[in-house]
Amino acid sequence: MSFSLCTSASLKREVLGVAEFTANKFRRKKEDDSSQTATLRKAEIQSLPNPSLTGIVFMNSVLNHSGYHQLNQNLEKSTYQHFLKKIMAVVVISFAALFCSCSTAQALPFGTSVDGDNFVTIAVSKAEAAVVQVNVSKTVGGSIPGVFRPFAGRSAPPGNVIRGLGSGFVINSSGQIITNAHVVDNADTVTVSFQGGRILEGKVLGKDPVTDVAVIQVNAENLPIVTLGDSDKVRQGQWAIAIGNPLGLQETVTVGVISGIDRSSMDIGVPDKRIGFIQTDAAINPGNSGGPLLNANGDVIGVNTAIIRGTQGLGFAIPINTAKQIAQQLIATGEVQHPYIGIQMVALTPQVKTMINQAPNSDIKVEDDRGILVLQVGRGSPAAKAGLRTGDVIKELNDQPVDTAKTIQQVLDQVGVGGQLNVKVQRNDRAVTLAIEPEQLPTMPMQ
Repeated sequence: MSFSLCTSASLKREVLGVAEFTANKFRRKKEDDSSQTATLRKAEIQSLPNPSLTGIVFMNSVLNHSGYHQLNQNLEKSTYQHFLKKIMAVVVISFAALFCSCSTAQALPFGTSVDGDNFVTIAVSKAEAAVVQVNVSKTVGGSIPGVFRPFAGRSAPPGNVIRGLGSGFVINSSGQIITNAHVVDNADTVTVSFQGGRILEGKVLGKDPVTDVAVIQVNAENLPIVTLGDSDKVRQGQWAIAIGNPLGLQETVTVGVISGIDRSSMDIGVPDKRIGFIQTDAAINPGNSGGPLLNANGDVIGVNTAIIRGTQGLGFAIPINTAKQIAQQLIATGEVQHPYIGIQMVALTPQVKTMINQAPNSDIKVEDDRGILVLQVGRGSPAAKAGLRTGDVIKELNDQPVDTAKTIQQVLDQVGVGGQLNVKVQRNDRAVTLAIEPEQLPTMPMQ
């Protein structure tokens, strides 16, 4: 930025000097021979000391547009002050356009300063001091889910002790750290390594296998912390920066883009998770679990958590808004409530409606092309107890229209475990109203 500003200031001085020089020349007494005068003035302008290309173009745009002869005729009809105002207006507009152009160029992330800094180094320097290595010791017996297993660190045969598994980041100066639940699951001991070699003992405040978020507490104050971003504003194509400790290589940085958002747990092979994952092609490797995914400003937008085995450029992160909400509950109570009603569903569109109605051997026929179609009702689930059936189309929850599965989950979270959910459904050709009481989602061991 300093180089561009210096260049702009220098150009401003030169252009102002050119304008003043031109105005002073036109204050002289007009020569009788106008053609000779025009030739003389053109020579004088060309002899300006160190004229920049931009200055010459500017002068040409002012003086050569209609020629010296026409300009002299115009000067006879106006005062010197009026002409000077015109010159200064053009100078100001030209300089403003140049400054805007320089500012736009500086906003691009590819800019590199003289000392080699760019948007990645700046973003990393903002967060790296708060990124830690989470060291655990535990006896492993195949308890890590398949999609997470290569992501958690060095592998070991069942029954052996494994150490040095993962990453995390400090979210407040009192020593609370977010990491993955599968990193600290069944851990016998937990320690945290900071930048510079400092190692502190850690205590797991709580872990949530449903979202794979855990919180560790260390006894320290005034620790460096990350800045939490807003994952709801993440869009495909934005920059993504991953920091972590793959295979014990501390403070490893990789860069890519946001490849996708709101990837369902079914899409990546962990159907028991309740997350709309962020997908990135920033390289994340075994040991990155629990580390931050940053945007170009160095703000945390996700928690790196999973890869798909046998692929490249397919990494997934928990959105930071979800992780923050879960962490707050874990810090407060040590556990998280996950209300559920026990259905499989799909959002209806005209295309989905046609696909279902044309599917061979389908027992479901759909008349609506908007709403949430119930594909299956779990046996003994809250939905089953309330009388919800396969083929019902959910139209409203608590008087709120719904047309996406995400909206249903949001309303369900607002109601909470033990609340009441008033559900309006379309069943064949009639409307039905049901009352469902959400229950706590049954937890399954991580496997």
